[in-house]
Amino acid sequence: MQKDRPDLRLIVITDRRLASPRSIFDVVLAALEAGAPAVQLRDKEATSRELYEQALRLREMTDRHGALLFVNDRLDVALAAGADGVHLGPDDLPIAAARRIAPPHFLIGASTDDPAAAIRAADNGADYIGCGSVFGTTTKAEAAGERIGPEGVAAVARASPVPVIAIGGVTADTATQLAGTGIAGIAAVGAIMTANDPAGAVRSLLGAIEGGSGTAENGG
Repeated sequence: MQKDRPDLRLIVITDRRLASPRSIFDVVLAALEAGAPAVQLRDKEATSRELYEQALRLREMTDRHGALLFVNDRLDVALAAGADGVHLGPDDLPIAAARRIAPPHFLIGASTDDPAAAIRAADNGADYIGCGSVFGTTTKAEAAGERIGPEGVAAVARASPVPVIAIGGVTADTATQLAGTGIAGIAAVGAIMTANDPAGAVRSLLGAIEGGSGTAENGG
């Protein structure tokens, strides 16, 4: 996968609690088999060793299906497991510092819902922006009351020189509201982790985002 054209149409974000009683690996496998192009490992309760072991297993799965693997927050784990990239929040290692450490083709994502901050993140080496919460979220307590809507995402997408990924309450139904915003793709947690049919959820999400006439094609 070329760094300048990563397939970010849909990033499946893991959540052990939401996937239960299934394992995240069961859900991710179904998602990959349905065509999910990227997976982000997110587990804030895991020890470093546990996160690394999860990342290794997901690396094998994503390799087998030609998909990208990102690790949330932890650049060290992402590099040790041979992931394709890391996603960094505002309290994580600064993007510029991560870029100095990371290999040339390693992808770095950054979280922001502010157009000016998106520009700064790209200037510091971010390859894409995770923007939200778009429709509200229950998977991140710190963003529980946040809802920027399609208009907020569109403002970031217009300003950002790198691809923008919409996150937060994105489902097959809400994704249709993102047509025309200029995003490169979406990221989903609950819509896939809680689905009785994760493969069907992935196909519905991909269909919704690809059907959006104003959605950017893997670009900024």
